[in-house]
Amino acid sequence: MSHDRPDPADTACPGDTGLLSPVRAGTRVEAAVADTAWLQAMLDAEAALARAQARCGTVPPAAARTITDCARAADFDVRELALASRETANPVVGLVKALTRAVAARSPQAAEYVHRGSTSQDVLDTAAMLVASRALHLTAADLHTVADALARLAARHRDTVMAGRTLTLHAVPTTFGLKAAGWRELVLDAAQRLTRTAHSLPVSLGGAAGTLAGYLQHAGPHTTPRTLIEDLGAAYADETGLRAPALPWHALRTPVADLGAALTHTAGALGKIAADVQVLTRTEIGEVAEPGPAGRGASSAMPHKRNPVLATLIRSAALQVPALASVLAHCMPAEDERSAGLWHAEWQPLREALRLSGGAAETAVELARGLVVHPDRMRANLQATGGLIVSERVSAALTPRLGRTEAAQLLTQASRQAAETARPLADVLGEHPALKGVLTPAELAGLLDPAAYTGAAAALVDRSLARPATP
Repeated sequence: MSHDRPDPADTACPGDTGLLSPVRAGTRVEAAVADTAWLQAMLDAEAALARAQARCGTVPPAAARTITDCARAADFDVRELALASRETANPVVGLVKALTRAVAARSPQAAEYVHRGSTSQDVLDTAAMLVASRALHLTAADLHTVADALARLAARHRDTVMAGRTLTLHAVPTTFGLKAAGWRELVLDAAQRLTRTAHSLPVSLGGAAGTLAGYLQHAGPHTTPRTLIEDLGAAYADETGLRAPALPWHALRTPVADLGAALTHTAGALGKIAADVQVLTRTEIGEVAEPGPAGRGASSAMPHKRNPVLATLIRSAALQVPALASVLAHCMPAEDERSAGLWHAEWQPLREALRLSGGAAETAVELARGLVVHPDRMRANLQATGGLIVSERVSAALTPRLGRTEAAQLLTQASRQAAETARPLADVLGEHPALKGVLTPAELAGLLDPAAYTGAAAALVDRSLARPATP
């Protein structure tokens, strides 16, 4: 039997279908960052550069139009370009050759102006910013939809009392409205970060070593360096919808690191919601339930289970994106005027972070819109500790009457006794000799009502919902 490795060119490769990343499978952002989308973005960068140079008078307008007409991803073999990139360490070299051939077939004269004065990193970095911009706008739109759904949940459950939990245990009462309002704050913060980042994404225009020498050489003797910097940079930014940076950024990787940070915030915000939903859907808690058609969340072995699929998908993305973003941050200390390896290491983590965050945002739309809340279970769980959940309130009420130290010691002892004997705190306190004549049974019952001890929760919800959802 032969153990020879097959020729990669002869090996069928259907591409990354999302089999191992269901959180982004079939989402809009998946298509926005797919290989064909990157290919189209590189072609868009080439075409926009030709049009910008035409606006500056250094490329014939007819040539720019021909280059633009030929810059269609459907006319190129993305797999062939991927294989060719193994010989050059980036896909732009092969693409420029293929685009030049396509343009030459229409106009040999126009082919002379493809990639004129440019370099691979200018094209790929500009393409990366185009891909990121398109993905961020999709993700930000989904985040605003999530925020709107959470606002409705917060308003509807402004006064729905539930157990607050700290370090996994019941703490003091809170409201589900406040929890939902907190989720919304995180989502709006993430959306604002994404929007700011999207508006700051720059074109890449530096030439072989960041001096724009090639662009200047091809522009001719009548173009000054200042004119080239100002006019070509502005025209290229206008043609792409990106920003003109102050300097070429081949080895100044702030834009990519900023993307990683913004995507980490997004995934983390959505991951917080997912983690809370997973806790609240536990069988013994049952305070919320995910939406979904029959059959979703089914177990392959346990027919009774309905797993929290949406929250699980979102959380899986939230755990991965920070690690991917750390790769982008690690690529900042690039050597020389262009890195051998650090630049190349950014591409896949950036694409993965974009599609995981975008996939999580689209998944969160369904979760937030359809989340089922069970106030009855919240009320029942408030009684699980027999009144211990409001021991803080009783201690505060007794402090003016008994003194701070004595009140704290009394409640600590009574709480321990109630827990050890499985008796309601009201019964233990009602029998305590130190409280004879201090609290009436009615006063004690009022102090132990969890619904009467939610602090400023309602006012906090109101203040949070007054925050506009627009960037």
